[in-house]
Parts: sequence; C-alpha cells; structure tokens
Amino acid sequence: QVQLVESGGGLVQAGGSLRLSCAASGRTFNNYNRGWFRQAPGKEREFVAALSWNGMRTYYSDSVKGRSSISRDGAKNTVYLEMNGLKAEDTAVYYCAAAAASWRLDLGHVDYWGQGTQVTVSS
Repeated sequence: QVQLVESGGGLVQAGGSLRLSCAASGRTFNNYNRGWFRQAPGKEREFVAALSWNGMRTYYSDSVKGRSSISRDGAKNTVYLEMNGLKAEDTAVYYCAAAAASWRLDLGHVDYWGQGTQVTVSS
C-alpha cells in the first residue's frame, strides 16, 4: 500500500519555525517530484513548494518564498519543508504530494497525497 505520511505540524507562535516531514512507503519515490500543498478553512488547496525528482530544482509559492526550504533524504524516502517567520496566514492543513509527470506539482498531475497535518500559527 502506497502511503505518504506527514508529521511535524502543531501550534506555533507567529515568527516561529517548524519542519514538516513526509515519509513515503509502499514504493520507491526516487523518480517522483515531491512537494507540499496547504488548505486553509474555507479556501481551496494551494501549492506551497516543490522539489524535482533529482533534487536539482525547487519551486515555491510567492507566499512562502524566501522563508521556506524544501529538501529530501532519499535514503529515507522522506521530504521536508522547513518554514521560518511563520505568520497567521500560514495556518492550514499541509498536504504532502508526489507527482511523476510534473516537477512543479501541477494540481491535476499529483499522483499521491498524504492525509495532511495541521499547522496553526498563533498571533
């Protein structure tokens, strides 16, 4: 069974930092582009960050660019999202995603989703 499992979410004060993890199991994801989306209450799911399958390219949404970093540990089949300078508007459920055909994780090309982890930023 293929699974993407997120962890690392929680309650953080504004200005703080956190690191989300996405562990993959059930198959190898070495040839998959990986990344993150988020969905705030009452809003559509939006792209956050992507990392190409070979680790050579990264892509961030304007809302997190400059204060976030996506990385991976291939041996652990795990992708990370580190976010700094957190703001109240970063509050959302964060979803891990994997896509074979789209390195920028176009929404329509995501092949696998995680179940999500809640991030709440208190002001």
